[in-house]
Amino acid sequence: MEIQPIVIGTAGHIDHGKSTLVKALTGIDPDRWEEERVRGMTIDLGFAGLDLPDGRKVGIVDVPGHERFVRNMVAGATGIDLVVLVVAADDGVMPQTREHLAIMELVGVTRGFVALTKVDLVDEELAELAQEDVRDAVAGTFLEGAPIVHVSAVTGRGLDELRGLLERLALEVEPRPDEGIFRMPIQRVFSVRGFGTVVTGIPVSGRVAVGDSLEILPGGERGKVRGIQAYHEQVTQARAGHSTALNLSDVDHRAVQRGGVVVTPSFFKPLTMIGARLVALAGLERPITNRMQVRVHSGTADSLGELVLLDREELAPGEEGLVQLRMSEPLVCAPGDRFVTRLASPVTTLGGGVVLEESRYRLKRFKAFVIDQLQRQAESLGSLSAMLEAQLARHPDRWVALADLAVEMKRGKEELRGLLEELAADDRALSPGPGERWIHRETLDLSLAQVQDALEEWFQAHPLRRKIDVRELRGATGFEPAFLSALLELSAERGELVLEAGGLVTPVDRRVELDEDTAQLRRRVLDLLAEGRLKPPGQGELLGILGVEEGALREILDLLVDEGEVAHVSGEMYLARPVYEEVREAVVDNCRRNGHLEIPELRDQLGTTRKFLIPLLEHLDGVGLTARRAGHRVLKQH
Repeated sequence: MEIQPIVIGTAGHIDHGKSTLVKALTGIDPDRWEEERVRGMTIDLGFAGLDLPDGRKVGIVDVPGHERFVRNMVAGATGIDLVVLVVAADDGVMPQTREHLAIMELVGVTRGFVALTKVDLVDEELAELAQEDVRDAVAGTFLEGAPIVHVSAVTGRGLDELRGLLERLALEVEPRPDEGIFRMPIQRVFSVRGFGTVVTGIPVSGRVAVGDSLEILPGGERGKVRGIQAYHEQVTQARAGHSTALNLSDVDHRAVQRGGVVVTPSFFKPLTMIGARLVALAGLERPITNRMQVRVHSGTADSLGELVLLDREELAPGEEGLVQLRMSEPLVCAPGDRFVTRLASPVTTLGGGVVLEESRYRLKRFKAFVIDQLQRQAESLGSLSAMLEAQLARHPDRWVALADLAVEMKRGKEELRGLLEELAADDRALSPGPGERWIHRETLDLSLAQVQDALEEWFQAHPLRRKIDVRELRGATGFEPAFLSALLELSAERGELVLEAGGLVTPVDRRVELDEDTAQLRRRVLDLLAEGRLKPPGQGELLGILGVEEGALREILDLLVDEGEVAHVSGEMYLARPVYEEVREAVVDNCRRNGHLEIPELRDQLGTTRKFLIPLLEHLDGVGLTARRAGHRVLKQH
């Protein structure tokens, strides 16, 4: 048996013969509940497998037609690729005919035809009138111009024609791709003695195999796949587009219900806020208004929520807009998913659309950057590469780990890595720095510009400085250390700046111009430090000698350090560079001769005191020349 990964669905008004038609085609009564058989009315979803003449099998989902069960009907519409709109010849087009047709359009169904049933109950003239009624109803929809087959499940009229049409259209429907991470909205859940919990549904992405570990959201229950059935046949794996039953171990069926989603662990999370594009039904009697209370139907779930209009004051019938759905109960969905919104009270269908983002925070209305980001996301739908680029471009973390992108995109890392490398080849993405973290080219350029702005602003405030401590840049930009480091390394590779030991950054074009007074002060400070050798004057002493402001002295000392003329040892202690190098050479020589540092010998050699020597030695520990071991100082490289 070859299973074609497409699903056919029925739609239409109550008592127009949907279930009877399915039974006539498949031999299976989709009304599985006793109450349905007693009342002669489909209450819940029904499923059946249809054997096509060429040997392939496809699935059929039969949905309830009564207005009180539209919620169940929307759940059944999930996963439908081809619809048979059922209209009874003796009734013609009815309210649920129109609503079901609208819902099918809203959830993205684009192919199908009409079955005009019960033609055995009317004469040809009435049948023709009913057909004209149907043509008027489907005008302007995806079923405009679609075939209308006259059928009687009682006499068998038209069934062969209908089967042939189903086969032809099934061949024309592009099978659902099975890429991505496994996800299946749950349509039914029950327990089988000796086997345990069974959940059924139509996977919307990915594959699943016996032995796989799965998670059920929003509850978080986890279990392994013990067995799989597709159309009542035992199989070892199932994929998107197969009507599937999964037997799960370690899962209590009482903790699971329709509306939950079976997923590969760690990729999906329940959401209470969703950014989306919404289309209002053309036939609405009044516009959709901001903060309207709605029911959001996504997959097999529905949640009460608030609809926030982001780019307009109201959404008139037939109009399209950007919205945020803020729900009281979480849903599990992903960008690209279709949804339907219905008014909370009285219950009527308002419209539907497509999920654009998993919102991390409440989106503000009429904010240009919010609208631009959502529109960019909307334009990327239909192309995984475009969606990935849009996600990268709008990511709040700027620099994103591949593992995080895999979770957000619901795709495997290998698949995304290939797409990112293609974006990199087109200079639209980059992976700077260590680790597999990616950034969009526009975001990178913006971030580099922010670093440049921060540098210019800081040097304007410190005109005598030639170097900046990287910690100052972190504070000015707000960038995390690893990200800033990657940006600075990239700038250094471009020859825009030099990264120096001790976390110092020097722009290559940085020049300091000194007026005569400042140049003279610089010379005097340098001379005093050189004369002081290993007993240099501290800042307080220098202020007394020079008669200048503390700020002016600090600027000169920082300038001399930037120039390399002076070394800042600790606190107020500065050494002229030749003296500092003399100390380093003496320490190295002492350690090599003695195996460790003999401090009294060094003190006598340098002609200094413990007051000056101890800060010097602690400084040399800090810069990595020496280290303490077993009570002695030794050269660190040893």
